[in-house]
Amino acid sequence: MYCTPWCPYCLAAERLLTAKGVVKIEKIRVDVEPAQRAEMIRRTGRRTVPQIYIDDFHVGGFDDLSALDQDGKLEPMLGERIIPSRSGAN
Repeated sequence: MYCTPWCPYCLAAERLLTAKGVVKIEKIRVDVEPAQRAEMIRRTGRRTVPQIYIDDFHVGGFDDLSALDQDGKLEPMLGERIIPSRSGAN
């Protein structure tokens, strides 16, 4: 995920992914690595953060991530990255 630490949408994306059980999110800080911002723009055609990838698939920003979740498509995409909830386990 291309991000900055003060971006509220970056934080929201991280919260959503964490709530889904993702334990490792690779954060590429474009505020401290200008070359990474240029790479983000080249790869996505977008200038805003977050820009989220699941493997090589460009999800887009937080609104796109949230829409995938609302449509029930996010968890299948995350696959093995999710640690199942232990609530209700025997």
